[in-house]
Amino acid sequence: MAWIVLVLSGVLEAVWATALGKSEGFSRLWPTVVFGLGLTLSMAGLAFALRTLPVGTGYAVWVGIGAVLTVTYAMAFGGEPVSVLKLALLAGIVGCVVGLKVLH
Repeated sequence: MAWIVLVLSGVLEAVWATALGKSEGFSRLWPTVVFGLGLTLSMAGLAFALRTLPVGTGYAVWVGIGAVLTVTYAMAFGGEPVSVLKLALLAGIVGCVVGLKVLH
């Protein structure tokens, strides 16, 4: 159960990070609301998962999921440039996250 909650929390990390960028310094209401709700739920899920998972592994997986999804969303919808090297590096992060899960 902790791993499922951790993955969902990692997805929510991407949600709040994206909303933070769209909030324009907390000057836009709805992105700010999404940011606050996403951040709260993401942190709560991380805290729950870390009750049974090692902190280092849990945090690395959470950050990795959030980072990959945030960059992927930005490349797909936000005009962030796409390159073969960037995709390879993102694949490396995914591989490391999977490796941490397998080793646990």
